[in-house]
Amino acid sequence: MTDVIIIGAGVSGCASARELARYKADILVLEKEEDVCCGTSKANSAIVHAGFDAAHGTLMARLNVEGSKRMPALARELDFAYDPCGSLVVCLQEEDLPKLQQLYENGTANGVEGLRIIRRDELKAMEPNISDDAIAALWAPTGAIVCPFGMTYAFAENAAKNGVRFQFDTAVQKVYPIQGGWRVETDRGSCDARLVVNAAGVYADVLHNMAAPAQPMQIIARRGDYFLLDHAAGDHVRHTVFQLPGKYGKGVLVTPTVHGNLLIGPTAIDVEDKEATATTAAGLDEIRAKAGLAVKDLPMRQTITSFAGLRAHEPRHDFFIGEIAPGFVDCAAIESPGLSSAPAIGAMVADIAAGSLHLEKKTDFDPTRKGILDPKTLSLEERADLIRRQPAYGQIICRCESITEGEIIDAIHRVPGARSLDGVKRRTRAGMGRCQAGFCSPRVMEILARELGLPLCEITKSGGSSKIIVGTNKDAL
Repeated sequence: MTDVIIIGAGVSGCASARELARYKADILVLEKEEDVCCGTSKANSAIVHAGFDAAHGTLMARLNVEGSKRMPALARELDFAYDPCGSLVVCLQEEDLPKLQQLYENGTANGVEGLRIIRRDELKAMEPNISDDAIAALWAPTGAIVCPFGMTYAFAENAAKNGVRFQFDTAVQKVYPIQGGWRVETDRGSCDARLVVNAAGVYADVLHNMAAPAQPMQIIARRGDYFLLDHAAGDHVRHTVFQLPGKYGKGVLVTPTVHGNLLIGPTAIDVEDKEATATTAAGLDEIRAKAGLAVKDLPMRQTITSFAGLRAHEPRHDFFIGEIAPGFVDCAAIESPGLSSAPAIGAMVADIAAGSLHLEKKTDFDPTRKGILDPKTLSLEERADLIRRQPAYGQIICRCESITEGEIIDAIHRVPGARSLDGVKRRTRAGMGRCQAGFCSPRVMEILARELGLPLCEITKSGGSSKIIVGTNKDAL
């Protein structure tokens, strides 16, 4: 019997796995998709929220602020991209100034440091492209941006380094108590554990209701559409710019990304289908209409892609973390600011699980992880030396993002490593540029096939049935 099974390899599940890896325990992570970071964690705003928005006194508020404070040291320890660019909540109407003050007071009560309300002149100096209608803003210097993929992979790789096992393409179908623990039935057989952590994202309510039917939970899938703009638009704003909820509605954010793009969105549409991640014309039109209210002259013609993600909304609008039945721990209803809160969520889940199982701390836990080497960060001399030693770093595969064969090979052979085009893309950015993999995808497929020892027709875009090559010309004759 396994000590702990974690269901879900998103950022919450992987953060929990990494924190639990500090203990002497056999830990298994089950994920229904083909890789880490395939749900909400791959399609979000990539924001580290300062913590001024979550209602004071909620678990969400506490973990948001705690997670935000942990992030800088964690980014250094686990080597993922983090930029403390700060955030602005823009007020466009005089009658909305009391709401801005309320947001400031809520943030101060939550323990957010450095909050300040600034007026038009200072705001324009900080953000030249801010709307001419802006009259004030809440400045949060502790707001930041991260790479959500890199952060999730960092948690997963460090967990694996410390003994955590990952099993992909494994959909959980049923959970129920047995003597001494829980049985988890999947489409690939069953496994038993002394304790189960439910980090199943938008499906967490399904598992919760199996484990605690007398305490029903409903999670609503809330879809958010986004535009991603090219590097050429990346410096249009310097900070994350939010709109203050007011007569124009909630609005959308405009933010730089850690990789130099511009991200605009999201919408907030409740959907019944928990797999409904397609963008809609109405959603994209809404973003176009609202985005320019706070930021002027947005270069929408620089759009290189659009996408949508789902977040797990629970009507009480708070995180649901706790042991709801002996040996069954919920990590549910993790919507925004879930990414910001992930370090604190992982620590809380691990504390609950370790306390329930009376686990002992390891003496040899290694908290560090080194990310994929980016040759662009090296000097010309260092890069030349690297290429002499490892020629694959001299072969550019993705021209848009200048990604080398060496980086792709590294991504494939990590644990857990890339097994698909999307897995390579999220780890290295090969295919993330303006041509959106139009040039590099055949080359990446060849590298995947070679390194994994698979025929080319077995390489997929994102696992499952997403094969790209179904046969050869001769097969069709």
